[in-house]
Amino acid sequence: MRIHVNGVSLFFDTEGSSLEQRGSALHERPTVLAIHGGPGIDHAMYRPTLSPLARVAQVIYLDLRGNGRSERSTPDRWNLATWAEDVRAFCDALEIRKPVVLGTSFGGFVAQAYATRFPEHAGKLILCSTNPRFNLTRALAMFERLGGAEAAAIARRFFQDPTPEVFQQYIQVCAPLYTRLPVQNPSPDSRIQFDVARHFISGEWHTFDFTRELERIRCPTLVLAGEHDVVLPFEGSEELVAHLRPELVRFERFPDCGHTLLSERPDRSLAIIEEFLANG
Repeated sequence: MRIHVNGVSLFFDTEGSSLEQRGSALHERPTVLAIHGGPGIDHAMYRPTLSPLARVAQVIYLDLRGNGRSERSTPDRWNLATWAEDVRAFCDALEIRKPVVLGTSFGGFVAQAYATRFPEHAGKLILCSTNPRFNLTRALAMFERLGGAEAAAIARRFFQDPTPEVFQQYIQVCAPLYTRLPVQNPSPDSRIQFDVARHFISGEWHTFDFTRELERIRCPTLVLAGEHDVVLPFEGSEELVAHLRPELVRFERFPDCGHTLLSERPDRSLAIIEEFLANG
C-alpha cells in the first residue's frame, strides 16, 4: 500500500487489525509502527520475526523515503529530521493516535529523532540495537574483538568512505559479525539503495547526537540491546538508557546476542515486547 505524505509516496504494509471484538463491542488495539534499519534497505528485516505481534496489535511496516519501495525523494531530504517528520505525518494521515514506534539500529536513530522532536506524539517507544550517537572507536574495538584486525580495518574504511568496493568487503567480512547465528554466503540485499546508504553513512551517521535531547521523551520506552552488538555496541545502549527519564525506561539486555537480537532470540524479545505493549 502507498500513501502520499510530506511530498513523497511512502510504501507500507500491515499485519493484524486495529480493532478487536470483545463481546458486542469493538476495542482499539495498539498500533506498532516498525521502522527498519539501514539506511537504504526495506522492512523485510522484520518479517516474519514480528508477525506474531499481530496477535495483540496492529503491526505496520513502513519503508522510509529513499528506502525499499518508497519514493526516493532527493539527497537533501535523506536526513533524520525529514525521516522523523515523515513518521509523524504518516501516523497523522492514517489517524494513528499514540503509536508504538519500534526502531532497530538506524531505525532507532529515526525513532529517537521523532520522539525528541515530537515528544507528545508517541504512545510508547521501543529502541532495539541502537545508540544515541555513533562512536567509531567503540565500534572498531568490537569489530576487532569479534572479527580480528581485518574486520576492524574494513569497518574503518566503510564508515569513513563507503564506496561500492568497500561495501562489498564489509558485507562479506563484517556483516556476519552482526549475529551470533550461523551465516551462510552473505550477500547484499538486491533492493538496497546504495546511494542513500552512502549519503547518510558518510555524513550524518557521524554527527547526530541525541544524548542531550533524550530527556524530552515523555512516553514509556523499552530498550533492547545485545551484549555482542558489533556496530552499535552495548555500551552505547547503556548510554542511551542513562539519558532517558528513569521512571519511563525499561532496559532489557541480551547477553547471548549481537546486533540482530530480534531474530537471534525471537521468543524472548517478542515476549518482552508483548508484555510492554500490555503494561508499559
